[in-house]
Amino acid sequence: MDTFHSFPLAGLFVQSMLIGLSIAAPVGQIGILAIQRTLDHGRAAGLATGLGAALADAVYGAIGAFGVSGLINWLLGLKLWLGLFGGGFLLWLAWRIAHKPPVRRSGQHPPPGTLLRHVSGTFLLTLSNPTTILSFMAVFGALAGGAPVLSPWVMVLGVLLGSALWWLILSTGVAWLRERFDERWQRAVNLGSAALLAALGLWQLGQLVT
Repeated sequence: MDTFHSFPLAGLFVQSMLIGLSIAAPVGQIGILAIQRTLDHGRAAGLATGLGAALADAVYGAIGAFGVSGLINWLLGLKLWLGLFGGGFLLWLAWRIAHKPPVRRSGQHPPPGTLLRHVSGTFLLTLSNPTTILSFMAVFGALAGGAPVLSPWVMVLGVLLGSALWWLILSTGVAWLRERFDERWQRAVNLGSAALLAALGLWQLGQLVT
């Protein structure tokens, strides 16, 4: 007998983890930020950056899984303002990173509160992305249709862990390469990250007028 049919919640959990992993994995604005912060401040900073996005993914996953139609319609109605906030925030981040001097690695942990700011910043940035809203509404609406009772919580947990797993893998890999980057390479990465973030911000703003 098929294992997923014997344990439908286990199958749904694995599916949800794969969804969270697949949505987090493509290199977008959060991936660029996670790489840049890991190179600057170490794995904890990169992981905190990604966890903010993972929490936002779980929020949108919950909305889609529970089928809260009123909240969905309200969020879609805010698409313009969310897009403006997200695009503007990306441009601000790009400017800040471009003007940031290379970090002298002392082996110390980031200042208190830095990791929390990384989590909250990417949480808001991911929530403001209209594409994230639409993708989770579609995918989770379809999965929830054939899910057993109380399974939405399993779906949300699966997405959260799947997304978090990707950020752990990414931050660990980049941290391993970190010591091979001198200040010249660090400056080049910062400028490249700033350029990509600015392009993504302009693209997101451009989508609002098309």
